Amino acid sequence: MSSSFWLIGVALAIGLMYKLPAVLNGGRNPLARQVAGLLVAAVCVFFFAAPATIAAVNDYVGIPNIAAPWVYSLLTGFSASCLLLIVKWRGGTPESLRRTTWWVYSSYGALIVALWVCFALSDPSVERVRDLDTYYATTPWMREMIVLYLLGHTVAVVTTSVLLWTWESRVRGTGWLHAGVVLLSIGYVLNFAYDVAKLTAVTGRWVGANLDHLSTNLAPPVAGTSGILVALGFIVPHAGERMTQRAAARREYRALAPLAEVLRPVPAASATVVLGRFASLEMRLTQRRTFVRDALRQLQPYMDVDHRDEIERTYVDSGKKPAKARALADASVIPAAIARLQAGDGLPARTSDGDISDPVSISRAMRKLPRDRADLWDTRPEESVTS
Repeated sequence: MSSSFWLIGVALAIGLMYKLPAVLNGGRNPLARQVAGLLVAAVCVFFFAAPATIAAVNDYVGIPNIAAPWVYSLLTGFSASCLLLIVKWRGGTPESLRRTTWWVYSSYGALIVALWVCFALSDPSVERVRDLDTYYATTPWMREMIVLYLLGHTVAVVTTSVLLWTWESRVRGTGWLHAGVVLLSIGYVLNFAYDVAKLTAVTGRWVGANLDHLSTNLAPPVAGTSGILVALGFIVPHAGERMTQRAAARREYRALAPLAEVLRPVPAASATVVLGRFASLEMRLTQRRTFVRDALRQLQPYMDVDHRDEIERTYVDSGKKPAKARALADASVIPAAIARLQAGDGLPARTSDGDISDPVSISRAMRKLPRDRADLWDTRPEESVTS
């Protein structure tokens, strides 16, 4: 069982390592810091809740069962952090968020203090590593400590579940955010099942029934699965959005390649910064965007608008959509504009006024010109044949 708890802790730690760069690079984002803090709490819960760790803590401190209020405090803090993060994630007025934050911190802070007070007043002389909840369910003050932590956890779970399920309908269709809310909702259903199993086993002790297996054998794996799902629920929206942004950046970088290659002969407006082989995709995309934008700005006075408009009409007449026809026409006149710029020829009778397609559309059109309308690259659009 200890190895299972530790493996879950390692998985959560990996999620924390994934979030750490975002926390370090975006220190002003309170939600990123809070997600990282929540993951730290989750790692601590599963590390210290492992039976082997419990025994080690008890032995190190020299007080039997001292690990119990420590683990309960970590679990209570984790529950409060989850509840508070969901509230902030949903949003609201600054005043309502301040009130909620104060209520969560004060109530759960007082609960943690009460746990330690109950433990100090109790006499847990027999060390119990796996079944402390049921073994001490009828012992004065230990009983109160166990009930307090379970009730506090249950209140947090139920409140968070209600918030999540009412929020779920509002975030449908939002992609990664909706996936995160669904994972959190399932995780909190399992959290509630954990509380039911624990409370049922403890209540069974009060009435003389032996339902210890619910607490000892059923609750731990349910808690482990719940912890993984809750952690994924907070990680997936950020990680998924990041992957989506990187995929979009990669597509744009590749899409701009044909246009960047065609514009290579255009003199750079400013000195080009040489990027190393390990430069990030964002830096390379920014450099390519800047180069393409500056080159197109220099070429605009040399673009023959009359020629472009004739090509555009030809494409429209052949069945192309207006936006695609404009992009193909812009792509068609760029080589002639480059040649005119390099040769120092005079400007066309009517030059571009800056109203051209976006660079990505032009670049994608560049790929299609050779096989689509190669004859439009010359200066005689009237000879073109519609396809």
